[in-house]
Amino acid sequence: MKFDLHTHHLRCGHAEGAIEDYILAAIEAGLQVIGISDHSPYFASAEDQPHPYIAMGKSHFQSYIDEVLALKAQYADRIEVLLGVESDFFPEHLDIYRQSYAAYPFDYIIGSVHQTKGVSIFNRNRWKGLDEAAKIEHKEHYYELIRQSARSGLFQILGHIDAMKGYYPAFSAIPAASAIDATLATIAECGVAIEINTSGGTKDVGGWYPSDEILERAFHYGVQVTFGSDAHNPCRIGEDWELVRARLREIGYREWVFYRQQQPVVVPLD
Repeated sequence: MKFDLHTHHLRCGHAEGAIEDYILAAIEAGLQVIGISDHSPYFASAEDQPHPYIAMGKSHFQSYIDEVLALKAQYADRIEVLLGVESDFFPEHLDIYRQSYAAYPFDYIIGSVHQTKGVSIFNRNRWKGLDEAAKIEHKEHYYELIRQSARSGLFQILGHIDAMKGYYPAFSAIPAASAIDATLATIAECGVAIEINTSGGTKDVGGWYPSDEILERAFHYGVQVTFGSDAHNPCRIGEDWELVRARLREIGYREWVFYRQQQPVVVPLD
């Protein structure tokens, strides 16, 4: 069974195509399951859409839900469409996000840390002028937030857990092995999955999130895994799916999961 749980569309302001375009691309790519998971609104903001090129407005959220559910019914005989969302994780606003999602029948919610210390993880300039100790502190803080997101109970999946390397490949070499191990142990204890996200190939770092080294440690700790292309264009649906499956088997994994009604569905890696 072939699936992809991480996709975006035009509402977020930085992706191309309508939701239906991603569903049709998934059918063409031979997927049996496609998850729609656009960026959550900034629910804690007083403005409807404070960052129109990053995430949808609060006023768009109901129409997003309605459209996914309508397409789920429309394409039920051709592909299983899952209702998801990629949620920002702001620990100070966790209750607001929890309440905002409670009314909707999400199959899964991806929790992603996109900002630390008020700065985007993809901002190259955040590293300028930092000495080694400060870089280590920034990396450890990032993984502390990921641990908090795992413990929150709000998410079934944690998104791109080393994406801070996206536009700063040197991130991977910053020593923080104990923080990463503690994070993977926490994720395993909480029963949350991590995604193998193939969008790293579209950024400076190349490759996938997380690194092979982290995936090997994740297997050691018993962390469940899933797949997400993080497609912002329909042409990337299912990108590198077969390569990811083969690599996971080499590491030792024999299964991965997707989520239906917030419950894991185990899929063999055969």
